[in-house]
Amino acid sequence: MRVAFITDELPRPGTAGHLALNFAIIEWLQGLGHEVEILLVGHRLPRPVEGYALAPVAGPHVRGFGGYVVAVSPRVIVRSVARALLRRLPATLAAKIRAARHGADAVLGSFTSAADAAWCARHAARSRPDVLLLDTIFRAPVLAAPGLSGLNSVLITHDLFHRRHRALRSAGYRVQPAQLSREEETALAGRARHIAAIQPDEAKIFADMCPARDIFLLPMPASPAPAPPGIEKLPRRLVFIGSASLPNLDGLRWFFTEVWPRLRGQGITLDLIGDCGPALRGLPEGVTRLGRVDDISPLLHRASLAIAPLRVGSGLKIKLLDYARHGLFTIATPASLNGFAPDAASPFIEAKAADHFARAIVKQLSAPPPPGAALAYISRHYGTGPSFAGLARALLPLKGHADLPTA
Repeated sequence: MRVAFITDELPRPGTAGHLALNFAIIEWLQGLGHEVEILLVGHRLPRPVEGYALAPVAGPHVRGFGGYVVAVSPRVIVRSVARALLRRLPATLAAKIRAARHGADAVLGSFTSAADAAWCARHAARSRPDVLLLDTIFRAPVLAAPGLSGLNSVLITHDLFHRRHRALRSAGYRVQPAQLSREEETALAGRARHIAAIQPDEAKIFADMCPARDIFLLPMPASPAPAPPGIEKLPRRLVFIGSASLPNLDGLRWFFTEVWPRLRGQGITLDLIGDCGPALRGLPEGVTRLGRVDDISPLLHRASLAIAPLRVGSGLKIKLLDYARHGLFTIATPASLNGFAPDAASPFIEAKAADHFARAIVKQLSAPPPPGAALAYISRHYGTGPSFAGLARALLPLKGHADLPTA
């Protein structure tokens, strides 16, 4: 089977949750013997020349050469250079520049242009894929291009963006796009033949929004990664993984203001992994910025407990699966726990108010649960087979879905 995966970012593990899921999907498809080509739209190539070997890449503004993706559009080249320069600046200054450029505190996504959608249609006419996979509703405009409506199509939603949009706006943040209603998201999602939701609550909402479409679950698969022999945990060490996205920074600011003072004097420390640490100024004593790391496993194996203090957000927080598959329990706010498989032996401990959050941390650190419980939860609910079963059915030849309407 030939698969065209349409996205505006190169899928990679270990950078952001949606990119890790896209990467896992492509690896799974290739493992089954399918041919996957990435159609890269938009202008988000990290560098003018980017090493990339997961799958062949083509696009209206890039060309793939061997293991490299090369920008051929002046606009992409300029933006790639600008991003490289921004990465060299202090994180807080870079965030201010980005906010000023977008006129927003949070950017949920950018819709694929009509010109890029037309390029995808022309490319599909030549390459003749059997199925289109589309990364979020922001790629859905591609399906309006002439010649693509007859192809089998799967929208990988990653989120209910109108709900995230509403939550961020309610919290007082400026959001791009400026407007995104439930009705608009319904129209965009409904262009695809199949809709993949990453967690059960969102699957139910999509089923209500798009009752004529095939809705299925597509959670991030995870494999247990137990600590190798000889690794000892650091007592009273907490860990958090996160990008510099607004929900992460908002949650950490709340944690440092409301929860951390309640933990002082108890020898508790915290490692921040990812861009969240450099993006925050004035971290309290006991908190260490580690930034991006090549291998998070040793850090997670040595930590005693994870935290997830998010106050806004939707979708599935893939970082919590990373914690659990390394044997860690997590103290988490309700907003962090949307969509996880219910289980009496879940490794996620909900804590709403700051005092409850602090008490839960102290309690768990005083008697850390054995890692086997978290590893068993991952095995029960997030193996590759269960995670990708719905996608496997959606990829069946179209005759198996004759009752489904075309987009």
